[in-house]
Amino acid sequence: MEDLFGGDALDLDVWVPHYLPHWSSRASSAATYEVSGGELRLSIPPEQGLWCEDRHDGPLRVSGVQSASFSGPVGSPVGGQPFKDGLLVTSEEPEFWGYTPLYGHVEVRARGVISPRSMVAFWLSGIEDKPQHSGEICVMEVFGDAVRPDSTDVGIGLHKFRDPGLTEDWSAQPLDLDVSDFHTYAVDWAPGSLVFTVDGERVKRIGQSPNYPVQLMLAVFDFPDKATPDDNDVPELIVSHVLGRPLK
Repeated sequence: MEDLFGGDALDLDVWVPHYLPHWSSRASSAATYEVSGGELRLSIPPEQGLWCEDRHDGPLRVSGVQSASFSGPVGSPVGGQPFKDGLLVTSEEPEFWGYTPLYGHVEVRARGVISPRSMVAFWLSGIEDKPQHSGEICVMEVFGDAVRPDSTDVGIGLHKFRDPGLTEDWSAQPLDLDVSDFHTYAVDWAPGSLVFTVDGERVKRIGQSPNYPVQLMLAVFDFPDKATPDDNDVPELIVSHVLGRPLK
């Protein structure tokens, strides 16, 4: 899979322009985005509403796309990436498998426009056809308050969640980069191994990996309770390509 975001529309054979709609609704999970000039631009304008307003701990706004989606019926606990115990589906999602790789090289070239109240991320999440298929490969996660004049802490690693076969191994890596510039964040995912690179340089290796398909997730987040009176920025995640291919 190679998406260069040509033309002026998102490829809906690959992406769902919503963030975990089964836990909220299609309306409240809809991304604000545009595709033009060879870029996908996800943003959160001031008028965008809250995601999961009645159930998420703390106000949260999200614009994201994902490469797969499904859920059980309304009232079912079956759905990917539950963010707290006891969640039940509020919006049934039909099965959609746009791109769900098992192993390979996966990368994104992206930049972020963020402040201390926002973050950007790219991650590969188990499709959770079974609850234990929930491991998450975090390729890039940057909070605005982790950005310094000469470096940025980039979250990279593996979250086990409900997979008993994995061990948590995630950390924030201090890297000499400006998140507002384009960088290529990638993982080489093989059986029992994850190798993470930024701009082609290895930054982390983990000697374990999920052994089931994943869906790709790209999103920008805003935390309104961290707002300051002079904070008028619109957070953005700008993506120039997403690539997935078998390992050489």
